[in-house]
Amino acid sequence: QVHLVESGGGLVQAGGSLRLSCAASGSVGSINAMGWYRQAPGKQRELVAVITRGGNTNYADSVKGRFTISRDNAKNTVYLQMNSLRPEDTAVYYCNYHRMTTPYDYWGQGTQVTVST
Repeated sequence: QVHLVESGGGLVQAGGSLRLSCAASGSVGSINAMGWYRQAPGKQRELVAVITRGGNTNYADSVKGRFTISRDNAKNTVYLQMNSLRPEDTAVYYCNYHRMTTPYDYWGQGTQVTVST
């Protein structure tokens, strides 16, 4: 079992920045990917960014150049630096831990990000 605790959401004006953090605890293996997904009202959950333990990253086209994902393997923590935020970035952001050995996904409880005009 892997437990994820997120922090850092909130309300920000368009053009502002926020930093999300997600700490994993429990049975955290050495072969995994961690990332962020988001879900806006009435929409499906979508990938924002993901990073492997080795540092390979993948971003949604809509956030490339604005968001940066990083991780601290010693702390089992993943970060999402969000700059130049737009109202369309408003959503609940969920941390994801993807176990690669026997594929399985764990999810955080979600943190609200609201970008006002």
